[in-house]
Amino acid sequence: MVIASQTAEAHSAVFFMDGVRVARQMRLSEFGAFLDGYVGLSDLAETDVRAVLVNLNPDLTVAALVFFKIWFDEEGQADRTWNVPIEALAEQGSKGPDLGGGAIRLVCRSQTPDTTIKDFLWDPDMTPGNSHFHAIRKSVQDNSLRFQKVETLEQEIPVLNMPSEDQGDDESQERARIAQLLREHRLRIKTLQSVHRDVLGDLQREHRLEMQTLRSEFSELEQQHERMRHTNEQLKRRLSERNEQYLSMQQSMAAAESESDDKASAELVLLREQLERKERELQLRDEAIDALEHENDELKNRKPLEDSLLEKLHDHSVFLVAYHHGVGHITLPTADIGVYFKNPVAYAAERCGLDEPAYKEWLEHYESPLCAHKNGAGQSCGEPIVRITQPSEFKAGVDDRCDAHKP
Repeated sequence: MVIASQTAEAHSAVFFMDGVRVARQMRLSEFGAFLDGYVGLSDLAETDVRAVLVNLNPDLTVAALVFFKIWFDEEGQADRTWNVPIEALAEQGSKGPDLGGGAIRLVCRSQTPDTTIKDFLWDPDMTPGNSHFHAIRKSVQDNSLRFQKVETLEQEIPVLNMPSEDQGDDESQERARIAQLLREHRLRIKTLQSVHRDVLGDLQREHRLEMQTLRSEFSELEQQHERMRHTNEQLKRRLSERNEQYLSMQQSMAAAESESDDKASAELVLLREQLERKERELQLRDEAIDALEHENDELKNRKPLEDSLLEKLHDHSVFLVAYHHGVGHITLPTADIGVYFKNPVAYAAERCGLDEPAYKEWLEHYESPLCAHKNGAGQSCGEPIVRITQPSEFKAGVDDRCDAHKP
């Protein structure tokens, strides 16, 4: 082994983690080759790797740890924009747990000297007996990277037996041990809080996805309802046509009665048969219309899916509030949410007592109160005019013209 008097530089390595297991080890110089793009790792393509910079003391005990993340693209190349100064961070880290060579310098997401790079760091699992620190320490002891251990020569200095000083040293060691335990507990609390924040973020993302799914379901239900309404209107039109035919046949029968008895009797029999056939057809149409209207009512009054967000909103009488110019804040009952999302502008126009085109003309004037008159070349006047704040008071072609172009 090399003696400390011969001097040796501190050893540095990068460990890639898989859960709480060290999946891959390399020297820091080898990791630099990955960053420079000289080599790639195809098995890590499109992977966000959790890695650890491990600085070792000359006696191969852990001196500093930096827990960082790095992305590998689809070709297994390290992210070329990655520029986290992990070596500098290792020198600035706060005190961490004792991994055999005294308290280490530690940098992680919950304990970093530079909060601007917090998103590029991660927190170790500190579960007793199955932690990242335990796995890293074991890998360092195995020394699969063949780092050269440096032994220090200590000069033997005679020590006088002074009980009072020994007692002071014991108390100092006990205080140091308690301080180390407190640091480790504080670090574990910070990492647990970080995990809680991550879980909360995941729940919020799931909530957004659920809302998007519900909106899609609403849109599909509205489309079904629109199709049923269209079919219903077609059937009503056909029924109206049949009624007109029925009345026409009745008129024909009345006219036939004025003709000769023989001819009238023959035509009367024929018309009665046609009338009976048409009445049967009308009865079938009525039954079909009743079935469609019943299905339409079921779709309108359909309760939200069990345990869905809409059911919770409905059960707790929660209302949504939307804002539109000219109307202000609109409270949306659960039953109106689908109608609103189908056409928010039409919904707001109805609240103003206008049809949708008239409301859009006023809204264009409200958002841009300029003269809308166009010359022969199709160019707008664009002169600023007085804004009409109430939709019901707005008259297109008059209130959206300047004094020079008013009729």
